[in-house]
Amino acid sequence: MSVSPIWRTPFLEDRHRALADRLLAWDIPEVDHDPEDFDPPVRLMLRAMAAEGLLDLIIPAPGQSPMSVDLRAICLVREVLAYRSGGLADTSFVMQGIGTAAIWLSGSEATAGTYLARARRGETIAAFALTEPETGSDVANITTSATRDGDDYILNGAKTFISNAGIADHYLIVARTGEAPGARGLSAFLVDADTPGLATEKQRYIAAHAGGSLALHDVRVPASRLIGTPGGGFKLAMATFDIFRASVGAAAIGFGRRALDEALDRTRHRQLFGKRMADMDGVQTKLAEMATEIEAAGLLVYRAAWAKDSTGQRCTREVSMAKLIATESAQNVIDAAVQLFGGAGVTHGSVVERLYREVRPMRIYEGASEVQKLVIAREMLKD
Repeated sequence: MSVSPIWRTPFLEDRHRALADRLLAWDIPEVDHDPEDFDPPVRLMLRAMAAEGLLDLIIPAPGQSPMSVDLRAICLVREVLAYRSGGLADTSFVMQGIGTAAIWLSGSEATAGTYLARARRGETIAAFALTEPETGSDVANITTSATRDGDDYILNGAKTFISNAGIADHYLIVARTGEAPGARGLSAFLVDADTPGLATEKQRYIAAHAGGSLALHDVRVPASRLIGTPGGGFKLAMATFDIFRASVGAAAIGFGRRALDEALDRTRHRQLFGKRMADMDGVQTKLAEMATEIEAAGLLVYRAAWAKDSTGQRCTREVSMAKLIATESAQNVIDAAVQLFGGAGVTHGSVVERLYREVRPMRIYEGASEVQKLVIAREMLKD
């Protein structure tokens, strides 16, 4: 990573810089960036990450407090994976955390012991099912139901745009149990992928991404699979996003840095009108703008991660600012790189073309940019 290496960020400590060096030297498995079947490459990635100790960063070990999660380390991993390997490696890593967070935040000791150990070893794939066809950012209006029936709950409904749907071994599913209206009537359930009544359908996205929809028809799960307390599902979902949302920005920064490096290499070697593109004033101006924008966004990301690590609090405003600016800035930088590449930039299979497709969804998932602005404003107006 030739552009202002991430370990120069002032919010990092020596252990983070050592992790960055290790990640840059790590022999990341080579996988197809656009596979027909996502199951083999994701499992390959997870086993390699477990062997490297990376999944230990995202799933606390037994006896560790959830507050021990090092968000700056998670951001570093996501940034380097996004830069070096792309979206498939990045999402394989982070979904092990998002798909298990409710368990290590509020799950029983028995449930945690069974599920977290296997996920930490890369033996199972985790998923988190929140979004529905009619409720994206409007989480409080989830309609998937969970009705108590003796010692069980029966789940009915549908989920969509679920990462790892179809290849996951278990799902954390948020459903309405009805203790109160709106967000206070939601609960979280741990559901095995082979539970009768649970069906998945693959969805294809703008970028290579393992995901799809879930259909739940009379899915019966034991009451012991309720994670946390009845009515506590919304808080668990928000706590999960508050931990990982800043790391979305870190992955975006990784994509943006890679696009900038590709653009630098292109302009140094591309001849245009009798001279190198890099010698043209307009090109130099654009490169300077790209570098400055991605560096400023990176500072916001690692400031938010530092704030979270230092205080142990939610840091909602800082996290939302980081996610908003990093994803928007990375989109701008990658778009500029495509422009500098010209026709080669829109040719399928080029690095910047892939980056363009991979960065675009980041402005939508885990809270669209417009939602982040509302969150920031509301946090500011609380006082």
